[in-house]
Amino acid sequence: MRVVLIYPPTCDPTAPYLSLPTLTAWLRKHDVEVVPIDANVGAWDFLLSPERLGRMREAIDARIGALENKSALSHEEQLVYAQLWSARADAEIAPSRIADATRAVRDRDAFYDPEKYDAAVATIDAAQRAISAAYAPLAVDFVSYRTPFSLLSAEEIERDAAPERDPFHEYFESLAVRVAAMNADVVGISVAFPGQVQPAYALAHALRRHTKAHVTIGGPALTQMFIRLEGERLEKALGPFHTAVVYEGEIALLDLARRVAAGESPRGIIRGTQIEDLSKLPQPDFDGLPLDRYFAPELVLPYDPTRGCYWGVCTFCHYGLAEVGTARYRERPVETVLDHLAALKAKYGARIFYFSQDVFSPRIASNIAKGVKARGLGIRWGTDMRPERSINAARAKVLAEGGALQTALGVESAAPRVLSLIDKGIPVEDVKSAIVALSEAGVAVEAMCFTDFPTETYREAMQSIDFVRGVRQHLSLFILGKFDLTHGALVAQKPGEFGIKEVWGVEGDELGTGLFYAERRTPKRGPDREKLEAAVSELSDDWRLRRYPWAGALSTAHTMLYYTRFGKDVFRTIEPPRGVIPGARARTLDAKFDVARVAAESAEHEAQIWELMTRELRRVSRALYAELAAEAPIARPRRTRVTIESGKDVRVARGRRPSNAHNAMKA
Repeated sequence: MRVVLIYPPTCDPTAPYLSLPTLTAWLRKHDVEVVPIDANVGAWDFLLSPERLGRMREAIDARIGALENKSALSHEEQLVYAQLWSARADAEIAPSRIADATRAVRDRDAFYDPEKYDAAVATIDAAQRAISAAYAPLAVDFVSYRTPFSLLSAEEIERDAAPERDPFHEYFESLAVRVAAMNADVVGISVAFPGQVQPAYALAHALRRHTKAHVTIGGPALTQMFIRLEGERLEKALGPFHTAVVYEGEIALLDLARRVAAGESPRGIIRGTQIEDLSKLPQPDFDGLPLDRYFAPELVLPYDPTRGCYWGVCTFCHYGLAEVGTARYRERPVETVLDHLAALKAKYGARIFYFSQDVFSPRIASNIAKGVKARGLGIRWGTDMRPERSINAARAKVLAEGGALQTALGVESAAPRVLSLIDKGIPVEDVKSAIVALSEAGVAVEAMCFTDFPTETYREAMQSIDFVRGVRQHLSLFILGKFDLTHGALVAQKPGEFGIKEVWGVEGDELGTGLFYAERRTPKRGPDREKLEAAVSELSDDWRLRRYPWAGALSTAHTMLYYTRFGKDVFRTIEPPRGVIPGARARTLDAKFDVARVAAESAEHEAQIWELMTRELRRVSRALYAELAAEAPIARPRRTRVTIESGKDVRVARGRRPSNAHNAMKA
């Protein structure tokens, strides 16, 4: 019996994710041969190369040329034209710099040099913008994979998997051929995040073309999608997969492998069985993963001391392998956790761990910390926690002495009324006390907050900003996101109790990925919204923030490594990221159409089209989109000199002689 497990793009490539090592350990414990493949790291290594980025540059050049041969641009052509021009400078410089960039994020010296690190991040970001533009209309990075009609239907999924639309296609074909040679009984694809869904389907189509194996899929992102589907919609959603495992996968995957090996041909949804006694779980098994290829200079390993959420009643939350809310809370025995951490450190040389779970209770965190200290394990760890009243100075000291390096605290809001609606169960004063206690003990504290919970007012949103400002000397990082309604949250289940007038999906969204709502009143109007965004921007200047998964984003391997080297205040003391590639030059070129104007106007019209489809007509389809797009103004030629520069918007050039655009790209 042989099972191949694949973790697909696209998500964080800086450290292994926990799903494959956990499933691998369980199957190997039961005498199943497992071949784990981190296709996320593999795919990005494949794409982020001089040769392939050179192809992206050529594709961008050719597509711009084809559009500039037209006498006018339609709305959709304007969107593509703007995206191509916005990435043109990125495509010009990324091929020659990408090898140094990917080397730098893996090199112990360059990684900790803020200037070299900044250059590497800027180069990789530029490469991803170039890849997206070459396959426009696509947006792909380490977080997301989006096209205008992403995941609306099985037909759209297969369309986006076509070689001319999918930058991962060549890699997937090669991987499928490799997997075919392994003669696996089952190939399982684990999808943890939304950005992996479309690539997982594209990979499955390739596997079905090249292998005879049973292809299954599972993981949190797929679970939350499939459990809402039934009948014909579910059958279509399965697409290239023989089966899909929803909820926890260990027991179900083992049973599936045995059934396939026995000659059965299962079809449809398989409901996973929750493991109640976590002492039965072996330690994660990372053997077979490319541990020397992750985009970091040092291995940071994930581990799950617990599963589920011990609080479990926050009304905004739908997380992980649960139909609604969060999964039931369970813990591994503390001595087992300590044994596993010691073994993982000895086997893989890891000294930093990320405790990957819904939330870490102060009680078990303290007990593990005491054990780490007593055994002299010499490890550091980070995790997410609730800012409980029990996190006082004494407990914070225990955590710090037992290896606590970082903790991201679920602050959510500092407005008492909003906290009551959220059912957070922690008053603002206790949140502040926990932050101060941890910080003064030497733990890097990160605050996770959000605005725009239904009925939240401008004043209440500002309370959260004022709270962060008041404790900023104790915060290593913060994030202030925006509330997003999810199907399994109590807010979506009982919208009337939260000031929501209506919740709806749209016709044509066969997988039900979109969810929209309208409040009984609009709490924050134009001027208040602008003031709020300005306040967030001003507050952000107190830190050197970056987007996920780079150093300066919350709960990332790179951020934890920077804390280890420079201390918890590093992101308030180092120079802010410049976001530029050293040696990159601005170029002045001649465009047939007014690029800046085309970009601004087509983006505005695009937003109006989708607002009309999703909120007024509540219907989405290619035919409807084409009808509405045809009503948008076309763009007439207006030859313009423009300046392009990597990482910056295209701008009108003044007082400079234009060079030939085609020759400039080839220079």
